Amino acid sequence: MTPEEIPLKSDATVSALLEENRIFHPPYDFKAKAFIKDASIYERARQDPQGFWAEWAGKLEWFKKWDKVLEWDVPYSKWFIGGKLNASYNCLDRHIKAGLGGKKAIIWEGEPEGEQKVLTYNEMYLAVNKLANVIKSLGVVKGDRVAIYMPMIPEAVVAMQACARVGAIHTVVFGGFSAEALKDRILDAQAKLLITADGGYRRGKLIPLKDISDEVVSQCPCVVHVLVVNRAGHPVNMQSGRDYWYHDLMEKAKVYCPPEPMDAEDILYILYTSGTTGKPKGIIHTTGGYMTGVAATTQWVFDLRADDIFWCTADIGWVTGHSYIVYGPMANGATQIMYEGSPDYPQRDRFWRIIERHRATILYTAPTAIRSFMKWGTQWPEQCDLSSLRLLGSVGEPINPEAWIWYYHYIGKEKCPIVDTWWQTETGCILISPLPGLTPLKPGSATRALPGIEAAVLSEDGKNIERGGGYLAITTPWPAMLRGIYGDADRYKETYWTKWKGTYFPGDGAKKDADGYLWLLGRVDDVIKVSGHRIGTMEVESALVDHPQVAEAAVVGISDEIKGQEIAAFVILKEGNPPGPEAEDMLKKHVVHKIGAIGRPKTIIFTAELPKTRSGKIMRRLLRDIAEGRALGDVTTLADAHVVETLKQKYESEGQT
Repeated sequence: MTPEEIPLKSDATVSALLEENRIFHPPYDFKAKAFIKDASIYERARQDPQGFWAEWAGKLEWFKKWDKVLEWDVPYSKWFIGGKLNASYNCLDRHIKAGLGGKKAIIWEGEPEGEQKVLTYNEMYLAVNKLANVIKSLGVVKGDRVAIYMPMIPEAVVAMQACARVGAIHTVVFGGFSAEALKDRILDAQAKLLITADGGYRRGKLIPLKDISDEVVSQCPCVVHVLVVNRAGHPVNMQSGRDYWYHDLMEKAKVYCPPEPMDAEDILYILYTSGTTGKPKGIIHTTGGYMTGVAATTQWVFDLRADDIFWCTADIGWVTGHSYIVYGPMANGATQIMYEGSPDYPQRDRFWRIIERHRATILYTAPTAIRSFMKWGTQWPEQCDLSSLRLLGSVGEPINPEAWIWYYHYIGKEKCPIVDTWWQTETGCILISPLPGLTPLKPGSATRALPGIEAAVLSEDGKNIERGGGYLAITTPWPAMLRGIYGDADRYKETYWTKWKGTYFPGDGAKKDADGYLWLLGRVDDVIKVSGHRIGTMEVESALVDHPQVAEAAVVGISDEIKGQEIAAFVILKEGNPPGPEAEDMLKKHVVHKIGAIGRPKTIIFTAELPKTRSGKIMRRLLRDIAEGRALGDVTTLADAHVVETLKQKYESEGQT
């Protein structure tokens, strides 16, 4: 890298030096050793996509090879038809057979300082086999659904792998979600078994997961048994005949469970993600295509090497944790770090201390975290030795150039390429990202689609945009793509496949620059991304109107320098209920109870009316402008209906509806 390409000398110069056309080439040493350094991989994949993906599928171990690579009947795909394999076998057994059993699989840190544990592949293999037998002893058979509601502890990974081993379909619920959110997901999936823990730590506080689970299970007749990990020694109620301690059953379990041969198209897991209707969507991922996608992209995007210490900071409750903690790295036999808690506990250097202590080589985290680190100041990373890092990654939302530059300079020390990745729960694996040994980088751009993926920017009427802004589209099928929405085939087609014929619409805006690089612009529908996590506006609105004092509510996403977006709610109270700080606090707590802390509005604005178009559609753009101070300045209430009507008329006259 030339001196003029080094853009940052001090915090004061960050903003001034940001130029979207600045290019950062892979360091020479990195490129020389990179797994992919030949650009012909793109053309090979384009010329023969089925052959290309079959080659990567062949790197997994199959009990029976497939008869046909792809059957594409829009919008339904089937990959590696007739093939038989097992995800757990590919993450564990084949590494044991290759003599890697003594290699570290997971280096775990609990949030309380000093809590550490290392599990080798041999130890993971033993735990997964024993838990698989425990699950079977509780009546779970192939095709049954198992809900997992756990903190970030190794037992959570063991639980997912054990489900995969016996052919049970896991549905993981983020440990920060409320009882109501857990109940909705368990009932939709009709889960037979719930695996949870007494609690987990977050910012020094214990989240009482078993207590929350008890509240839920009493309303979920589908749940026959609850398996409880004793994480924190928190006293819990154990119902005889229904609840069992994990350690008690594991102690008695047999040490080997044969892996269930799964058809390539058998469901591996269901993961719920927010939509615009208020009801979470149960995204279906199958075994063969998904494992191919995550195993391949882990290798390509992170340039994974045998001696790497990989750290994806996501929670297993989100798809990033599924793909780039539980399945992708383990399919590649990687050593990885797993951390339970918050990046600022007990101090704001916790991430950097973990990297220093365990000599992490790859860090994959979210722009929200990076912006928080920037806000906290450079003194925290500067106190730590981060010299082990060789690659940085970004996930969850578009990263703004300023955050990219800060990450590159202060964390990567100007020697680590940054892989800015775009993908979704629905896509299963990364679709757009640099190849770090090959792709010149531009701060803020995810660069281009990976080999074997065809992405485009389209206009409203489906015309290709070679330069400029429009809608992101994926124009050909890929192995790890979702196979549907659990129990709702019509919603699957309507949500993703009706905007353009035969083309997947992910719901994101994008632009393409003169070099063909893609710049992601965020959601274009009524889904808000808070800290990279999707929350449907309808979910929060439904939670608000559930309160007996609320007559009507509308929710919008507003810009936030740390989280990317925050939630602003406009609420009409029923007559006789006064607005004010007490009402605001009460409604925020109600939303947390219904959805979880992630759905908590940052701002609640009480209003006499909601501005609507003549057709009755809420004018969300006006609401965003009000919430962000553009239309009315600083505002906490819109109690006067005349003010709302005046603003509405002004917008309509300016054609901004």
